Amino acid sequence: MRDTIDSDTRLALDLALTIRHDGHGGVADDLSDLAGLTTWVGEHAEALPDAPDLVLDDSALAAVRDLRAAVRALFARAVRPGAPSPADAARLLPVPEALARLNTAAARTPTVPVLRWTDDAEPAVHRRPAAPATDLAAVLAHAAIAFLSGADRRRLRACHAPRCVRYFLKEHPRQEWCKPSCGNRARVARHHERHRSQVQRP
Repeated sequence: MRDTIDSDTRLALDLALTIRHDGHGGVADDLSDLAGLTTWVGEHAEALPDAPDLVLDDSALAAVRDLRAAVRALFARAVRPGAPSPADAARLLPVPEALARLNTAAARTPTVPVLRWTDDAEPAVHRRPAAPATDLAAVLAHAAIAFLSGADRRRLRACHAPRCVRYFLKEHPRQEWCKPSCGNRARVARHHERHRSQVQRP
């Protein structure tokens, strides 16, 4: 099992996970208002080195929500032939529109290549804003592009446990759900379905 997830992967995944099950049979949106966005950015300040410079206003909220729709559509493409998250399976953006939206958001902040080369790894190029980033959607778009074009994308899955709408990174070959509680719910649901089928037989 992998212990760490790079910051781009974490940002892209956590952006998608701002759509979640609300605990009552529905779907909650952590970015429904500016307060939610501000809280989310605060929780991700470590992965957002320019967090103090980011402009968080209604325009930024709309841009991030638009970007999230694109990211979730591209996550749905990434998990094919598996089914996408049930939260938005019926209203996904067409892939060309999602790509255009992602690339347009990324272009709002110019970047420069940065070489990283630690003792225990091969050299790798990362792209970072050329100046302190003020456009949150652009920063998140860069992270999503890095994730979707990287090796971790192949581990992306949609959790299909009852009531779950999360995407997750598969950590081991037998992993089917995003977390153990989802596995428990799925097993209970299967047990009830088998019992119901047996009861209904003549």
